[in-house]
Amino acid sequence: MMLKEKEIEQQLINRLRALKYTYRDDIRDKATLEQNFRQKFEALNRVNLTDAEFTRLRDEIVSADVFTASQVLREKGKFTREDSTPLEYMLVNLRDWCKNDFEVINQLRINTDNSFHRYDVILLINGLPLVQIELKTLQISPRRAMEQIVDYKNDPGNGYGNTLLCFMQLFIVSNETDTRYFANNRDQHFSFNAKERFLPIYQHADKENNKITHLQEFADDFLEKCSLGQLISRYMVLVQSEQKILIMRPYQIYAVKAIIECIHQNRGNGYIWHTTGSGKTLTSFKTSTLLKDNPDIEKCLFVVDRKDLDRQTREEFNKFQSGCVEHNTNTETLVRRMVSDDYADKVIVTTIQKLGLALDENSKRNKAKQKEGKQTYKQRLEPLRDKRVVFIFDECHRSQFGENHKAIKAFFPKAQLFGFTGTPIFPENASYVRVDNTAEAAQDGKAVAYDLTTEKIFEKELHAYTITHAIDDKNVLSFHIDYFGKDSDNKPQNGQTPPPEAVIEAILEKHDSATDQRRFNAILATASINHAIEYYTRFQTLQADKQAADKNFQPLHIACVFSPPAEGNKDVQQLQEDLTQEKEDNKQAPEQKKAALKTIIADYNAQYDSNHSINEFDLYYQDVQQHIKDQQYSNADYPRRKKIDITIVVDMLLTGFDSKYLNTLYVDKNLKHHGLIQAFSRTNRVLNDSKPWGNILDFRYQENEVDSAIELFSGAAKDKAREVWLVDPAPEVVAKYQEAVGQLESFMQSKGLECEPSQVHNLKGDNAKAEFINHFKAVQRLKTQLEQYTDLDKQSQDSIEQQLPSDTLRSFKAAYLDTALELKRKQGKGKGIGEIVEQLEFDLVLFASSIIDYDYIMGLLAQSTESTGKTKMSRQQVVDMISADANLVAERDDIIPYIYSLPTDRPLQTSEIREGYQHYKTQKAAADLAGIAAKHELSGDALQSFVDGIIARMIFDAEQLTDLLSPLELGWKARRVVELALMEDLLPYLQKLADGREISGLEVYE
Repeated sequence: MMLKEKEIEQQLINRLRALKYTYRDDIRDKATLEQNFRQKFEALNRVNLTDAEFTRLRDEIVSADVFTASQVLREKGKFTREDSTPLEYMLVNLRDWCKNDFEVINQLRINTDNSFHRYDVILLINGLPLVQIELKTLQISPRRAMEQIVDYKNDPGNGYGNTLLCFMQLFIVSNETDTRYFANNRDQHFSFNAKERFLPIYQHADKENNKITHLQEFADDFLEKCSLGQLISRYMVLVQSEQKILIMRPYQIYAVKAIIECIHQNRGNGYIWHTTGSGKTLTSFKTSTLLKDNPDIEKCLFVVDRKDLDRQTREEFNKFQSGCVEHNTNTETLVRRMVSDDYADKVIVTTIQKLGLALDENSKRNKAKQKEGKQTYKQRLEPLRDKRVVFIFDECHRSQFGENHKAIKAFFPKAQLFGFTGTPIFPENASYVRVDNTAEAAQDGKAVAYDLTTEKIFEKELHAYTITHAIDDKNVLSFHIDYFGKDSDNKPQNGQTPPPEAVIEAILEKHDSATDQRRFNAILATASINHAIEYYTRFQTLQADKQAADKNFQPLHIACVFSPPAEGNKDVQQLQEDLTQEKEDNKQAPEQKKAALKTIIADYNAQYDSNHSINEFDLYYQDVQQHIKDQQYSNADYPRRKKIDITIVVDMLLTGFDSKYLNTLYVDKNLKHHGLIQAFSRTNRVLNDSKPWGNILDFRYQENEVDSAIELFSGAAKDKAREVWLVDPAPEVVAKYQEAVGQLESFMQSKGLECEPSQVHNLKGDNAKAEFINHFKAVQRLKTQLEQYTDLDKQSQDSIEQQLPSDTLRSFKAAYLDTALELKRKQGKGKGIGEIVEQLEFDLVLFASSIIDYDYIMGLLAQSTESTGKTKMSRQQVVDMISADANLVAERDDIIPYIYSLPTDRPLQTSEIREGYQHYKTQKAAADLAGIAAKHELSGDALQSFVDGIIARMIFDAEQLTDLLSPLELGWKARRVVELALMEDLLPYLQKLADGREISGLEVYE
């Protein structure tokens, strides 16, 4: 029997009381909430405030910005009392959060002027509401529950911006059997539109990643007082650069706790096996910051093995906390900071190369210092020899690490070494070394270097979160692998490669499908520098030939990056420490490689308006990386010509590089074991439903190597790893698509309607429309996936088109968007809509095209007016395309009437259409604003001035709104009613003018 919401609520309160929370059934409104907080504050800070002092304190700490409030919560504050004496205070016991006062309240009603929401259960810590628990009885989507809370936050007068609710850190949603949680944040971090960049929602789990989702079990483990206190105080991170609050995932917390406990008990070394893409940098950052306050630890060094990883890690650390680590420009700087007593120098990010030089007596610099009679680096580090130093190594499997490991252990006998790796070294994938004077060496002249396995170096595994776990949890994506020539009679054997022309032709044929019509970008991994140069040259030639033969051919933008001959360049030498193939390649014909790279960089400069040179190769390399990370198609400020479609590489970018907009890897290079997993994992960062998986097109038919890697790195979940790692074969998804289309047809027929887009508007009742939303969303999700399969045969493609022709599908998309927008406006409006509508989620990103933007539409319209020439779309088809695209929802009311207003008796130029549209929008906006002014009996000029001021500063000023309404001479209650009515009409207008930008202060009226 399904429990009612009240019953679930009461059971939770009973469980929390058993966990020693104090139940306060007397706190039900703003006044009692504030009075309770005052008592806790005064007890903690041993002070008695006057009523005036408390009111002033409350007003000082309450903030409309949750990020600011979260900082205030975690810091000591300063307050001047009425007698001018200073008071330094804490809102909670910052030294020991377990010693705070934990209470539970329910059915709180803030009773502000405009909001009468009741909040199911709220947990108070020292009187402050820090955790809100919303309970549901339906099996609703966690994302929809998340949306509902965001809707509450956006409701006028909700209390989150002007009461103690501003300190809310954490939201929990549960229907008793399924419990999830997410961090509170600013409104711009919750996006449920066509871009869908919203914060993650988590399930709790134990150390083995078994989910703890039943509310009672969740409460016992997650809401236990000390556990909750530690989560908020230690394991939430305030990302300064983005003004965003992050909660560490359960596996990250277990890893940090394991390292801290190992250090606390001085139990030697250990390693963390957390898969690529699981957030190892955040885990290591939090470990480092917690160690910073450990008086037993002298230094904590976070060690990476390449210059670009040094920069990347330092930037990530400083993103979490500005200025927390400095740039060590050379070994001298590193040594100076290591011997410094400054608190700011306690955590240091450095490369393994700099550390190795500091400990190498035979290095050139140390020998030079000896000749000069100066202390060597090693001698200067002597004071640290017997101190407790912690070393944390990122991607600790690097081959360079063996010798440095010995040097560190020899010099720092009390050091503890911890490694993070996504792909550990096991005996099966260890390096081979010559071992002299041993029985093993007599066998084959070689022996497996078992001393270089991760376990041998770091002694024990402290925590594991494998790629199988991460894909299962949807923290990273699975892979679709297309083996070139797999169904051919002449398919390549393992490790063999077809001719470059065949590879390029296949890439040109498959690239648009693989990258969702170039929404995403790709890497082409080649076997050598010569190989990369050949590919770059042949791409240029073949694409030029195709463009000459077909003016409609759109060439791919190709970049190429490989390291030049080092020739004493320390930056390049450091980069090449982990670029073994490139380092070796540059020994042969270095001048030819330099000349080729100069040409490649010159082409790049011409394409991307840059001014790089081979002499500052690192700046060029950084710029290429930034282009790949920034080039999302949906960003109107990022022109298409700035996009890199494919980057040709040898070793670079195949490890340690992350971009959500990279989804495809073309492989013409032998890969295996950890190298294969690292390379594949460049493609599987999560974005949204438009990116269902990482695409791999393997031109060397390395299926055996893939199977071996899955077996080796699947951890304890070997039995299900393959089905988790690899997506369903295309025929299975085609069958699912056909089934989903069949279910849509059956649904429409059950309502007495034909399965036609025009009939969707004849559906009776909101619940029927909601059912259509769910059915068609399932169809579109599968269609989005099928469009990114690169191995669909002609028969399957024809079957998909026959099932639901493209024009029909486009019309259904338009009907979906119209229906979705109608129902979305009704959600959260109270009674009168069905439960199915209230719980509905929309997934608008599935209906956002990757290629349709403003310039594209202007071009199509120009083509539609031409009487002869290239194949063109009719104006009606252009309108249908706009109507079916979620990216253009805000433009539809303007651009569709404009299209119908265009003359049909002559060809039009793109520039003429563009200028005409801007003029049309300006006139329409003026007319719309005049209509709003007339409706609310306001001066048109005054309202125009008010709007112009908001858009110029991107700030909404409530005082200016009061001034605008002052001629109406209304009392405050009547004025408030008029304000809300005006803002209901004005908000869509302002948001359209803002063109997606955030207007500060506007959210209180949203």
